[in-house]
Amino acid sequence: MTQTEKTSFKKPQATKPVCNRIAIVFDFDDTLAPDTFDELIKRLGLDINEFRQQHYEPLKDAGWDHVAARFYCLIQESKQRKKKITKDDLIQFGQELQPFQGVREMFDRLQQRVQDLNPQVELEFYIITGGFAEVVRNTCIASYFKKIWGCEFHYAKNGEIEFLKRSISHTEKTRYLMHIASGAEQVDGDGRSFAYRDASEDQLHVPLSQMIYVGDGASDVPCFSVLNDEGGIVIGVYKGDTAAKWDQHIEVTESQRVTNLASADYQAESELMRSLTLAVESLCKQISLRQLSAGE
Repeated sequence: MTQTEKTSFKKPQATKPVCNRIAIVFDFDDTLAPDTFDELIKRLGLDINEFRQQHYEPLKDAGWDHVAARFYCLIQESKQRKKKITKDDLIQFGQELQPFQGVREMFDRLQQRVQDLNPQVELEFYIITGGFAEVVRNTCIASYFKKIWGCEFHYAKNGEIEFLKRSISHTEKTRYLMHIASGAEQVDGDGRSFAYRDASEDQLHVPLSQMIYVGDGASDVPCFSVLNDEGGIVIGVYKGDTAAKWDQHIEVTESQRVTNLASADYQAESELMRSLTLAVESLCKQISLRQLSAGE
């Protein structure tokens, strides 16, 4: 953490420390844009359901982790094709992938709302996805994010996808939440998590209580649980199906429940955009109250 970032905290003796920062953390697939695995399969000219049934589902049934199964399927498909799947293909795919309605405008809308309420507050955006980081980094919205973490391929000398280099599982997503909280430049490569509860609040880049997490499904449930435990805000999104069907498909315990569940529509008057705006307003006002107590 830089000295400048550390000075965003002020700690009077009788009141809680003030952090003038909010983080919104997004999943990507089916949260901000269509599922990149399915879209890539379509791009290769293959039938999604057939490919899943013949290649992906047998691996899942055999006990494979879903991320490893996805990457293995694509690597095997590339080996069998005359025209290989390459890094350049993933880059071009990302450049052409269109986010859901309203996503492009969402970032500036939320930033403007924060500035209207409290110009001292910084709003940061992050992505933690079990999908393809290479694809996400090349989308039209990539520049809005401070950090993007996702699964990574190792590429052969000719650029062909060759191995799975980095995998982000459901539970491992929580490690990246801790990384955001710490403000460290790099995620520890040996798998250790930042000891959040051992750190005083004035040592944090942004406390978990000032994070908003937005995700669409089972891969996000561990993050739902962590933020609920620490006083953050959790918003679930669904695409196509009704909220009732999402609730049936995604089994959550009491500690994993979301603050609100809305369709993946980010247009100005949508329920999801109103939910995000209210969440940001709530955190801004909490920060303003702390600033008042601290005499800022």
